[in-house]
Amino acid sequence: MVDLDSRTAGVPARRVNAMEVVLRDLRGAIERGDYAVGDKLPSEAELGQRFEVSRSVVREALRAMQALGLTASRAGKGTYVASSGATDDPTFGAYSARDLVEARRHVEVPVAAYAATRRTQDDLDLLEGLLVRMERQTDTTAWVALDTLFHISIAQSAGNPVFRKVIEEIRDALARQSTFLDMLARDRREQSNREHRAIVEAIVEHSEEDAVRAMTAHLEHVEWALATIVRQDRTGGERAALPAAPGCRCTPTPAIPEPAGP
Repeated sequence: MVDLDSRTAGVPARRVNAMEVVLRDLRGAIERGDYAVGDKLPSEAELGQRFEVSRSVVREALRAMQALGLTASRAGKGTYVASSGATDDPTFGAYSARDLVEARRHVEVPVAAYAATRRTQDDLDLLEGLLVRMERQTDTTAWVALDTLFHISIAQSAGNPVFRKVIEEIRDALARQSTFLDMLARDRREQSNREHRAIVEAIVEHSEEDAVRAMTAHLEHVEWALATIVRQDRTGGERAALPAAPGCRCTPTPAIPEPAGP
């Protein structure tokens, strides 16, 4: 049976969820060489029995491993080891984390500024409603869906249909990334809710400057969380809590590491 607390001895206020325990165990087995590149992992049902967790928990762990480049799924055949070590640039569906971070900086930051000057009362009502629902939501899948809709709704508030189309194009990748962070970055959901509220407050106040600051801070914290997971997972260290964005102030964060060598 999975002991959810055994991996956290001596670290107060840090509880490892079941998915993370499964992920750490399987990742450790791959990095130790217990499973070589090309080996097939046990089925979801077998892993569920081994760890005494539901198949949905196993499925989330396998998705995280695939995002980290450790495994690949073959339709109808199962999950196979693709690499003996995690990538520096996780993949979420059709896009890499680095590509998403770069694109979002150049799209969502100006979108927030436009939204601050062009939003309608209907836009504000929608955004406020989404904030309340996110802050009350405890289910990861439901929260991720609301998170993605929130970013699409900000693009809609900018009054340019092209912006909404761009965000909708990366909707699946955003949802995968959001799920990944919610599962593996300590307190990320609560901090994201606070960052979302700062964005909406700036839009409500018609403040382009504050909207830019708030969205920039939010995206930097996403980048920081991704870099922290990659860096600290590779060393086996404990993940630290990310500093919350106070209002609209922007906190510098480390970039996702560039790949070494060609």
